[in-house]
This record gives sequence, C-alpha cells and structure tokens, in this order.
Amino acid sequence: MKKILTLVALALLALPATIKAQDEQVIGKQNIKLSGGTMTPEALWAMGRIGTVAASPDGSRIVYQVGYYSVKQNKSHQVLCIMDGNGQNQRQLTTSTKNETDPAWLNAETIAYLSGGEVWVMKADGSSRQQLSATGGKVEGFKFSPDLKKVILIQSLPFHEIIQKNPDDLPKATGRLVTDLMYRHWDHYVESIQHPFLATVGSQFAISKDATDILEGEPYECPMEPFGGIEQLAWSPDSKTIAYTCRKKTGLEYSISTDSDIFLYDVATRQTRNICKPEGYVAPQVNPTVTLKVQAVNAPENLKNNVGYDQNPQFSPDGSQIAWLSMERDGYEADLNRLCIYDQATGTKRYIDWKSDVDAFCWASQQQKGKKQQDMLYFISVWHGCANMYSVSKKGEVKQLTETWDDWTSLQLANDGKRILATRQSLSAPTDIYMVTPSLPKNNIEQLTHENDHILSQLNLGKMQQYWVPTTDGKQELVWVMLPANYEEGKKYPTLLFCEGGPQSPVSQFWSYRWNFQIMAANGYVVVAPNRHGLPGFGQEWKEEISGDWTGQCMDDYLSAIDYAAQNLPFVDKDRLAAVGASFGGFSVYYLAGIHEKRFKAFIAHDGAFNLAAMYLETEENWFSNWEYDEAYWHRPQMPRAKKTYHDSPHKMVEKWDTPILCIHGEKDYRINYTQGMQAFNAARMKGLPAELLIFPDENHWVLKPQNGILWQRTFFNWLDRWLKENKN
Repeated sequence: MKKILTLVALALLALPATIKAQDEQVIGKQNIKLSGGTMTPEALWAMGRIGTVAASPDGSRIVYQVGYYSVKQNKSHQVLCIMDGNGQNQRQLTTSTKNETDPAWLNAETIAYLSGGEVWVMKADGSSRQQLSATGGKVEGFKFSPDLKKVILIQSLPFHEIIQKNPDDLPKATGRLVTDLMYRHWDHYVESIQHPFLATVGSQFAISKDATDILEGEPYECPMEPFGGIEQLAWSPDSKTIAYTCRKKTGLEYSISTDSDIFLYDVATRQTRNICKPEGYVAPQVNPTVTLKVQAVNAPENLKNNVGYDQNPQFSPDGSQIAWLSMERDGYEADLNRLCIYDQATGTKRYIDWKSDVDAFCWASQQQKGKKQQDMLYFISVWHGCANMYSVSKKGEVKQLTETWDDWTSLQLANDGKRILATRQSLSAPTDIYMVTPSLPKNNIEQLTHENDHILSQLNLGKMQQYWVPTTDGKQELVWVMLPANYEEGKKYPTLLFCEGGPQSPVSQFWSYRWNFQIMAANGYVVVAPNRHGLPGFGQEWKEEISGDWTGQCMDDYLSAIDYAAQNLPFVDKDRLAAVGASFGGFSVYYLAGIHEKRFKAFIAHDGAFNLAAMYLETEENWFSNWEYDEAYWHRPQMPRAKKTYHDSPHKMVEKWDTPILCIHGEKDYRINYTQGMQAFNAARMKGLPAELLIFPDENHWVLKPQNGILWQRTFFNWLDRWLKENKN
C-alpha cells in the first residue's frame, strides 16, 4: 500500500513464480508484463504484500515478511526478507516451500520466526536454521522475554463450554449441540480457543517442551477473537511480568459486551491481577436485549472502571508505566479509541486528550543508563481522511509528525533511539516500509522498500482529488474523487459512488486488493468516495451520529456527494451512475435502491445487511446490533431510534426497487449471514428486475482466495460495464 518510485535492485528479492523445490512450486515474486498500462485483477494478485517488520537491536538491519500469491495454485506463500537500516542490500532470506512468518530479532545476529507451527531460528544471513520448539505444529504466535530466558507461545486448546463434545462412540457425527451464544465467530464455529503458554528457553535458544498455561483452567481466549494476535501481550523490560489482553466472559455475557481488560501475570508467583478494574469489581446486571448505552454498566460512576475495549499493552522502556488502547463504554465497538497510560507505582491512569481514534502506538525511546527517561509516545491516528503520525509528550502535548495524503499503518522504534520504522500505503500504492526521523522538520520521510515498483511502474494510475461538499445539515463532508487512469479533459465518464462499511470505518488512503480505486480507474470509472457522517477523523460527534440513524443523515450525505459530483464536476456523466459497497456499504446500496429516485443505473452490494430484524438475531456479535439498533425488534413499545431502524430496513423498501442489482456474499460470513444477500437477490428477481447473485461457499466477510478474488473483480466490472457502458439509455 505505498508510494511508487523507480525500479531498484529488488531483482535481488525476486523469485520466479515457478521455482521447483522439493517437487513443489514455490510461489515467489512475479515479474509480469502489462499491456497498455492497465491495472488488471491479475496484476493486483501478483503484488507482494508486506507484513511484519522488525528492526535489529542496533537498528542496522531490518527483517520483514512478504506474502506472494499464485492464481494458478490458488494459494499464498509467505517469505522473509532482510535489508540494511537504510534500505540497501535487500535480499530474500527464505526459499522453503513452507510459509515463514513473524520475524523477531533475538540479538544482533539471530532472527526467530514461525514455520510449520513451530518457532525456528536462523542467522541474519539466512544460515544455521534450527527448530526451537517441539509442540507438534501447534504454535500460532510467540514472543521472547527481553532476557531471552522465557518465551510466550500462543496455542489453541479444545473448547466445549458452548458447543458440546460429541460422544466418543460417534466419531463420524457432524452435528453440533449448542448450549449458549457466541458459538460462532467471524467465519468459524468456536470449538477451540487460544491461550498463551510460558516456556523456558535454554542454550542456543532451545524451547522447553514443558510450558505453563498462563490462563490455566480459564475458559477465556487470549489473544481475543477474531483478529487479535501477539500484540495483545507484552513483556516487562525486566522479564518478570507479562501484560495480556483478555475479555473474561463467555456465552451470552460475551456476545453482548466489549469489556476486555489488561492483566498482569507475575512470572515467578504465577499470580494475575487486573489493572483496569478495582479488586472485587462486580459488573452491574444488564438486559441483553437493550443497548448498554442506557444501562448501569455505562453510568458515569462506572465508566472509571474501564468497561470498554482495553487492549494491546506496551511497557515503557523503564517498566514504570504501561500504555494501551482503551475505549470508555461497554458494548460500543466504535467508541473513541484512547491512549491510556498507567503508572505502576500509583495505580493511576491518564488518557491522552486527542480528537480522533488512536490506531497504533509505540514508546518513543529506549531505556538508557545514566539518562533521564523521556516519557513520550508516537501514535497513528486518522484525521480528515488520512492516517498520519503524531507524538505526545509527558505533558500530553500532541504534535503532528507527518502531513501526507497517505495511511500510516504501523510504527515502532527503529532501535537507534532517533527514528521510527513504519509502514505506509495510499489509494495509489500498496504497503512499503519507511523510516521517519521526527527531529527533522521537513523531508523527514525515507522510503526503504519498493516492493511492487516492477508492476506499478508499468501502470497508468488515476489521479486523486479532494472536495469539501455541503451536507443537508449545514456541515461539510470530505469527498475523495479518483479520476480514470486514461483521463481526457472534456470527456465524461461513468461514475461510481463508493459506500464505506463499518459503519464507522474511515474512507482514508487505504489500499485494498478488492475495493481498489485504481482498478476502478483503470476500467474507465470515476470514483466518488464520501467521508459521510459516522466516519472517524472528523470528531467524535460526527462519528457517533450514525448509531441508531443508519437511514438518515449518512444517506443524505451519500446523495449530497453524488449530486455534487454530477452537477459540478464536468467529467462525471450524470446519466451513468452506480452505487457500490460492502458490509454497511452493502446495506447502504440496498437502502439507496429504494430511495435514489432514478439517480443510479446499477447497484452492487457485497456482504450487506438487508433485513435488520433478521440480522439482529443472526450476527454473532450481539453488542453491535444492540448499540446500533437500541433494542430487540420484538420490544413493545420501542425506543424511537429502534422503531426507525426496523421501519427503514431495506427489505421493507423493495417495492420501490427499479434498478439492476448485483448481490455478492460469502457463506462463511457469520458477521452478516449470507441469507441477507440471498434475500435481496431473490426479492429483486421476484420483482422482475435484472439481478445476479455471486455466492462464495468458502469465503467469509472478505474474499481471500486468489481465484475467488479474480472472479469477484471480473463479475464486478462485467456488471458495471453492462449497465453503464453498453446500456447507456
């Protein structure tokens, strides 16, 4: 997802796509040739995707992970690469047919990594490979202690508290006896949970087979589903304490709450304490069918107990403080994501006063003997459609470090005490690695990798513009507009209104391998992407106005954006408009189909909510529906916002549908069940409208398999071309 420059000696990194190794094809970097400078689905899937990045202890070298995909083999391959701290001497370290991931430096010459479910180690030149753990391939993540005497190993355990274990004499039975909620999460049935295990490290970093389950006997997951990883655990600098994230709830209680906490585990005594809540804290009783916003758990006097999401702890370099990301209210997954700093000596917490969500952070300095600790942090936050980097001083003063039209996506100290190692992307380039020097006032950003320049340099890319559009409530919304790749002055183009998901995810400078604005531009479309009400980066009031009002101001904002474009941008063809979107964006498309008054010639909805009453009971995250809808659909009388939500559900507006629609859904999407997309498609066809349904039996809320991704793109553009290019009347 990053900036594009000229080709460099990344040929050193390149592996042909069809190298033979142990009679298997190794998927490596692909040197493809494109005709006419046009982005294609195949070009997207040929791009390398940079993952984990880690600086050596002295900052002189950087190891990083890259994923390559094969459409033919329909799978990916993860490799490890290394370069000097200035981006020179880039080379690939691993050539195995196995995926090798999660690199971490143990010392200046030794890199640990994950392969085949075990922890391995190698020299910085890729030699002397050695397997450290022996768990039968069960390791899913790891983190060594600073003194290298212990290691945390993430492993999954069988879990039968919600889905009961089938009788031993019925080994081929496929039924699942479910006894409580939260029996599914994201795309799988919950029949196992992750736990962190603590193992001893011996000579040459060998990991003992005997390991202690930090959550032994506890039916809770750590890291947390569905996206949590090793970042949810942290070692103290003295290696005596582990901080970990956990939501210690199960079943119905879990499904309606977002209350996770930070716990400290004493390695010597094996004692655990919660640093978010006072000792003996008992959560108030709640009604599981009503939003928690109006219940006692979110009463002002209870909010001091950190009842919302708390996650991703990091110890300060001297160990005296712990910082983490913290949301204030229970049941609200899109609350303001604050940076909390906990003082270990006093037990006090303070929160950085900032106007937008903190997405990632790191401490700004290493502990240095004889020098006073500089209590400063760096963080990433989105503001006005861009995710930039900031610093916060001990006094709480926030300073912006970068001011680019990009999305910074990760950051860490470069280990030289002066610079920040980070990753960045934009609407025009995929992820690359950068070095930022905060002490320099200007030109403080150095690009280290050019992972996909061999593809990007062949492309004609669309240019992006920014507009501020008046809204119907007297405010202004930021609208990104992407021009077609082969834009010609004076020509009019078919135009797509992009509807964002979330409903509270930013329309920032993201690079997507599915909802990719550049491939839309390559196919001759203008893209209009509004930062409507409900999106972060414009203040918390703007973001929260969408809850309970999915069909009000945010929909007016969509229409304001597309009407502004049709009336004021000379390159937009007002007679060839379509609306497209996924998740809440898919819901938006279904709703706009009933109110658009013939503005649009076609619609595409991916994994969208269609019948909100059905979704209230279908989604696995009940806290989400409770907060967004206010209460269960069967309540009488209903709160005003709940009544409006269920009344305005798109399935009740099908009688007004008059436009061709493509519905896309994954059958393993347990967030918004595939029956929602089927209902919408069936309704359209029964009304006699042109409609298609693209259903993926093996995909979740996303489309992750290469051939499915290609099929998605081809179907997407075939549908749009049919109604916006071939049928112009």
